Amino acid sequence: MSTLIQICLESPARWGKVSEHCDGRTQSPVNIVRKRVLPDGRLTPFQLSDYLHRFRGHLVNNGHSVQLDLPSHIKISGGNLPVTYKALQLHLHWGKHGGPGSEHLIDGEQFPMEIHIVHLKEKYHSLSEALKDRAGLAVLGFFFQVNTFFNILNDYFLVLLMFDKTDNSTMLDLSLAELIPDFKSLNEYFRYDGSLTTPSCAEAVVWTVFEHTIPLSRNQLSAFSKLKFSDGQPMINSYRPVQPLNGRQVYYSRGHLATTSNMLILLAALVTYSTL
Repeated sequence: MSTLIQICLESPARWGKVSEHCDGRTQSPVNIVRKRVLPDGRLTPFQLSDYLHRFRGHLVNNGHSVQLDLPSHIKISGGNLPVTYKALQLHLHWGKHGGPGSEHLIDGEQFPMEIHIVHLKEKYHSLSEALKDRAGLAVLGFFFQVNTFFNILNDYFLVLLMFDKTDNSTMLDLSLAELIPDFKSLNEYFRYDGSLTTPSCAEAVVWTVFEHTIPLSRNQLSAFSKLKFSDGQPMINSYRPVQPLNGRQVYYSRGHLATTSNMLILLAALVTYSTL
């Protein structure tokens, strides 16, 4: 078992004994309180490059979560990010049998699951380089919400039912656009500066948490509870508790002010891709 996995399986309250960053003052996740956020007109819609592009990805149970490494040609910019960021990986956090399991909360509400799409500044060649920069990583977070009548979306993740050991993996053919909400909702999001939510808890993340949720059935969400941690225990409640803001401000994108032209650009991209 790797050192990182051993640390992650420890109680989060003990992480600071292993990495001093975990006791820092700009830690993640946080509880986002709507009445305390400030609208910020600089938080414009994102420019997503190759999010519609299909690729073959290696989906792995890494012993403490489920991770999919991403091709670096997938990139994001805009949204008041300082530079262009390239994709690194995505992973998920969830609860138990479809119960509360997201890392971030909104007005104290915890959602059943949260997906994090991790990007690093385009100039960096490794995660270790990016973690030395206070804005080295840009992470997009999306919540999953139970929809009783929804049974099809994200069938890719249903292959996880086959995983009963930490070394199990599978190859998927997909695009990131198939895993996230309708493109028109990507202009409504929260923004704050924070950290990784697992050790080393490095405070190097520009967080973007989207307000609109991804629908998934309770049966699909419950399927994740059949996975195993590296110590053989059920992989449940794989989230870090919320951390104090310590004076940080959370901003909102004023998504309702997005222009019609922005919407047309996104819709045109979808139509063009569907006709290829």
